[in-house]
Amino acid sequence: MGIVAGLDSSPDFTRIVVCDADTGAVLRQGYAPHPIEGRPSDVDPQAWLLSLGEAAGGGLLEGVQAIGVSAQQNALVPLDAQGNTVRPALVGGDKRAQVAAADLVDALGGREAWAQAVGCVPSAAQPVTKLRWLAKTEPENARRTAVLLQAHDWLVWQLLGRPVRRTTDRGGASGTGYWSAATGAYRPDLVELALGHQAMLPEVIGPSDAAGTTPEGLLISAGTGETMAAAFGLGIGLGDAVVSLGASGSVMAVHPEALADQSGMITSLADATGMHLPVVTTLNAVRTLRGAAELLGLPDLESLSELATKSTPGSHGLVLLPYLEGERTPNLPHTAGTLAGLRRESMKPEHLARAAFEGMLCGLGDALDVLRGRGVDVRRIFLLGPAAELPAVQASAPSLFGVQVVVPQPADYAAIGAARQAAWALGVSQGTLDPRTPPAWQGAAAQVLEPGDELAVGQAVRQQFTAVREQTHPGAFRS
Repeated sequence: MGIVAGLDSSPDFTRIVVCDADTGAVLRQGYAPHPIEGRPSDVDPQAWLLSLGEAAGGGLLEGVQAIGVSAQQNALVPLDAQGNTVRPALVGGDKRAQVAAADLVDALGGREAWAQAVGCVPSAAQPVTKLRWLAKTEPENARRTAVLLQAHDWLVWQLLGRPVRRTTDRGGASGTGYWSAATGAYRPDLVELALGHQAMLPEVIGPSDAAGTTPEGLLISAGTGETMAAAFGLGIGLGDAVVSLGASGSVMAVHPEALADQSGMITSLADATGMHLPVVTTLNAVRTLRGAAELLGLPDLESLSELATKSTPGSHGLVLLPYLEGERTPNLPHTAGTLAGLRRESMKPEHLARAAFEGMLCGLGDALDVLRGRGVDVRRIFLLGPAAELPAVQASAPSLFGVQVVVPQPADYAAIGAARQAAWALGVSQGTLDPRTPPAWQGAAAQVLEPGDELAVGQAVRQQFTAVREQTHPGAFRS
């Protein structure tokens, strides 16, 4: 089939991988930071184009037949009727929009109403919430806003030469707060509720559809959000879940149907293949480890991990409920962390270090159980993030999660997923691939960790954690 490229425009940089369309082998790579300082909430989208041009320099895209685009989720690009940006793009988990999120929840009749409508409850990050913020704080810009795009929609549109037709994909649309993964349709009434008037929305095209062809004859695939692209690049399928260890944590799994969750703990996203990606988020993952390292006077997480391995499973009865920033799963926004089980023999640095790792992983185990409780099949977990490499994490995760854990080697999985999407669209256009079956690329190189004989021990640690959580926050998962 030839060669394809995947482009990932993250909040800080653009990465490009050029891959063999048949095998997925990475042939060439490009990288460029965005020409912006820090992590502003407002970004001129032209910065993404400049970064893309720099990353693609030196003939990187020579011979490429198709390009897929992955980009940061939740970025809202408001355009006027002529297609010009009304103001800089609103990006990230914009804290300015927190009040707007609460307003929107109330305006539709509560969390349950939103979960039923679009599969998620508005948060400060989502485009629908940013529209409400825009209407309230920049009414003139809101009035001029005629077209709504996300980052990957805008980049695809630019690559195609700004055609009349504007497109998006199911994955990106499912994170907006005004498209339902369950029905596969927009809710224009929610755009009007947030913005004060209707706006043009991009056409949602299928996972293997092409968005169009550039003037030079380069095929551009549908594109998608970074989360969906990374899942596609990893090659996860039914029975797989992904646990991401950032400052906060997330658990997502592939599922054949959308999950409406009245509690709002599950965000019902669509993936890049036609399936669904229910996601559960925790506010406290690696920030728990960093806090413990600081408390113990350790310079880094590697030192914390080394200290934790001197303790034993269960941390001599020490249990840390890691709700340092409040918590979203369970919904305890105003709580704090709890350290329980203090006895003379447990008051040693290594036990606290281990309790931090176990508390973080048990919190993510709780998030995983939210999905399992809704019928999501989890037989294998992909563990992502630099902290996944820590020995203390790898020693505990399989037995605490109760399934095989896969730790992929670091790679540009979002860019690889975008390239795989490009190969799919190219194959369909040439008649060599089925529009329902993506190309079978080689899986990610990874370490595979089994629970083995430690399974019973890990489940006992989970029970110890659950007992403390129930005692401290009774019924937290029933509210």
